[in-house]
Amino acid sequence: MTESANPRVLMETSMGNVTIELFKDKAPISVKNFLSYVNDGYYDGLTFHRVIPTFMIQGGGMDAELQPKKTKFAIKNEANNGLKNKRGTLAMARTSIVDSATSQFFINVVDNAFLDYKGKRPEDFGYAVFAEVVEGMDVVDAIKGVKTCSKGGHSDVPVEPVFINSIKTIE
Repeated sequence: MTESANPRVLMETSMGNVTIELFKDKAPISVKNFLSYVNDGYYDGLTFHRVIPTFMIQGGGMDAELQPKKTKFAIKNEANNGLKNKRGTLAMARTSIVDSATSQFFINVVDNAFLDYKGKRPEDFGYAVFAEVVEGMDVVDAIKGVKTCSKGGHSDVPVEPVFINSIKTIE
């Protein structure tokens, strides 16, 4: 592996493994942030708590009881990095505040151009793509197909929790 090669991580889920390539050149802040959570073992045992089969699967912040896990500081939104919210890409989840992303991410299960950067106004800023699934999209598709319900004030929650067992860097 050359020095400039993008880092990769292996996400082991309760439904199978997903290999993800991180775009450190295009999204250095998001990648550094994500890897800091990975290296801390932060994601181990968390769930994909929001699954919308025509949109995305979201995880990295809540346990099976939908209890949020304490996060680090919010990061700068890198949505204007030229990367698009296409099927198979990972982007940082955030609130309506542009620079509010912490640990949560989502995997686009369809092309979601409406999430792409369109301008500096908060409503146009978009969601920062920082990585892409390179192996295991069949697992992502299996996750998007799980039965969901409303639970504890949240909608689109898997009836049976889908766990992120671990995310580890691949040497």
